[in-house]
Amino acid sequence: MVARATDREMIASEEVLIIPPEGGRRYPMGTMEGVILADNNETGNAYCASTWWLDPNSAGPGAHKHDANEEVFLVIEGTMSFLVGDRWWDAAQGTFLRIPAGTLHDFKNRTNRPAGLFNMYLPGGFEQLMPAIMKWFAER
Repeated sequence: MVARATDREMIASEEVLIIPPEGGRRYPMGTMEGVILADNNETGNAYCASTWWLDPNSAGPGAHKHDANEEVFLVIEGTMSFLVGDRWWDAAQGTFLRIPAGTLHDFKNRTNRPAGLFNMYLPGGFEQLMPAIMKWFAER
């Protein structure tokens, strides 16, 4: 028999974590939505795994850097534009990026189609920032 995770079920142990397609903790921010799949509680602060979805022709978080955290991104839908340092890159579906700690970066969707990213923030702890990030977006 093959087990299947449903949209109302999360299976977790020290060895296995399964989040179904509609699972995770959602953070809507206007034309962008973050979905935290795993962070401190699930990973012991080893990493934060998330997806980020942007509506067509919409901005991302704004240029920023993380002094102590590395990030990796995988474009999972559409084409996303990334600022890395002082240069913008257009990244099609399937493109992988590594952003070292301390590197200025941003992303936005400059296309007429939705776009999405898978993100790993290393080490974890990103979800702790979400209340302040959501407040910042709500005020703008």
